[in-house]
Amino acid sequence: MSQDESQPILQASLHDLRYFTTLLRGVHFPNIGVQRAVIKVTEKGLVVIVEEARSLLGTSYIFADVFNEWNYHPDISSNDQEQENEEQTPLQEQFHTIAFEIPLSTLIECLNIFGTAGGFGSTKSANKVRLRRTGEDSDDNNDDDANRSTGRSSRSTGRTLEHFFGGSDRTTSMRMTYIGPGYPLTLIIAEDSAGPTTTCEISTSDSEEHLDLPFDNDQMVLRIILKSSWLRDALSELDPSCEKITFIGNPPVVPDSNATAKQKMKARLEGKPIFRLEATGTFGSTEMDYPDDKEVLESFECVQPVRFSYRLALIARAARALQSSIKTSLRIDNEGLLSLQFLMPSPTSRHNARADNATSNFIEYRCLAIDED
Repeated sequence: MSQDESQPILQASLHDLRYFTTLLRGVHFPNIGVQRAVIKVTEKGLVVIVEEARSLLGTSYIFADVFNEWNYHPDISSNDQEQENEEQTPLQEQFHTIAFEIPLSTLIECLNIFGTAGGFGSTKSANKVRLRRTGEDSDDNNDDDANRSTGRSSRSTGRTLEHFFGGSDRTTSMRMTYIGPGYPLTLIIAEDSAGPTTTCEISTSDSEEHLDLPFDNDQMVLRIILKSSWLRDALSELDPSCEKITFIGNPPVVPDSNATAKQKMKARLEGKPIFRLEATGTFGSTEMDYPDDKEVLESFECVQPVRFSYRLALIARAARALQSSIKTSLRIDNEGLLSLQFLMPSPTSRHNARADNATSNFIEYRCLAIDED
């Protein structure tokens, strides 16, 4: 059967491809040559999977409501995927999956062929509660005075799509088609109805078995939810020469119910930090503590003292996703498997408003701990 006679497995279109490109860039590792990615397609959307050094797994979950048009017709007879031994992702459960492999860097370059795919803006933190380096005295009162004098808000503002895209009105539309195994992924990209149009065909191949790092919530020993800006600010202060980063968690101190407010504060300050980042390198180490404060750590669960280290170069791969996200969920299991889930800003729906039933897109990184025995 010719390509023209085949019903495409996937046809999807976007009026503005910038948000889609951002979700891809979140798992793109620049400066490593050709980076290949496994693309899994279901009725509910796309799963884009990358890995590095058999220790880091990056996954971008792109739900169908991101697209203005989403038509999926799986060829079940010729695409019987091996899903029995794999952990089912939110986009795979109860839906037939088609998978193929492409060079991710090429896909992103094609989407940005007119230079309109957008980039990553930078935001300065407007956080009131300052992270405290180890050894620094607590100076909350001074910080409050300084924040008031500079007009800094006590709340970190969410990143709107307008800010995220730099406020440009120039948009580019896209139509994506995948006929099936053996066919390329075809992109038709146009600036506007009267502007130039280009067609890109990206070669695909059968997907190879990728790294599988299942996370068992029953074995979880640390779980934190915080605004992404808090983690982004801390990581940005680390010396790039550091080789490893250590995540340290301690169960919160439960104060005596009969203690005074002053005694409770003293016990909290003298106790172990509930969450600490420690970076170690050739020229020394840096430690940064997170306060036991709902303004910083929106949710904190720690069942036992936790201390696991990871290669900083691998954690740094998540920087783009962290930069673009609004919230971060950090989880560690009892063997040191780290899960970082980044909640992305809400896209506009097909009707230029956030749909009530739209699903939040997110990017997840899982990383194996360094064996320090």
